[in-house]
Amino acid sequence: MSRRFQVLDLRPTPIGDISLRRRLDPVLGREVHEIKLGDDFLMSSAFTAAEEEMSRLALAEPGLAPGAAGRGLRVAVGGLGLGFTAQTALEDDRVGALVVIEALGEVIDWHKEGLIPAGAVLSADERCTFVHGDFFAIARGDEEPDALKGDAGAFDVVLLDVDHSPEHVLNPEHSGFYTTEGLTAFARRMLAGGGVFALWSNDPPDEGFTARLREVFTTARAEEVRFPNPLQGGESSNTVYLATSPLETARHN
Repeated sequence: MSRRFQVLDLRPTPIGDISLRRRLDPVLGREVHEIKLGDDFLMSSAFTAAEEEMSRLALAEPGLAPGAAGRGLRVAVGGLGLGFTAQTALEDDRVGALVVIEALGEVIDWHKEGLIPAGAVLSADERCTFVHGDFFAIARGDEEPDALKGDAGAFDVVLLDVDHSPEHVLNPEHSGFYTTEGLTAFARRMLAGGGVFALWSNDPPDEGFTARLREVFTTARAEEVRFPNPLQGGESSNTVYLATSPLETARHN
């Protein structure tokens, strides 16, 4: 196989074949790692500005206090992917614990085995824990891994990067999460009072979804993150939704 393109691993899963690929992109002038599910791209390292900015924006939200009892902020990341969101969150010294929830055990294995560049950083940081689980099932209360039982589920920040957008989901079962009812259940189950929820989207800002967030959180907004795109010329953009202080936090009060 050409050194310009290599399939690092390919494994069957119940939802289709998942593959990790590495290729040399002649336009970007560097190696690019990609994760594909069948023919659908799940993640690429070609452009990661918005995923990284999501972590920075969420952790910079006004009023986000350090974690209780000096333990530092507890952060959850839904969707491990190539690790850019989690790695950026760990750059903040206030983060005392980071739990990364990933539905595909194969992706966790690739990080632990060093096949993904961020894997070495995440695996070496004792603040970081990988959890093999379905973020959306956890948000509904249908699944509760040991690492999330009891008070451990009260996160100060939750960063979600799984679906392409609230309207373009990878699995139809995810759609319920993006409703007012789904967001309310998630906030009550996973967020501490005063907590921050951030969501990455590949689509332009959706005022309808922002309005739903405002029914569940004290504040909500959409930030458009723009970045150079030499592959297409000019700029591209992604959206980061930010919502703070859930209106209902019965579990944690």
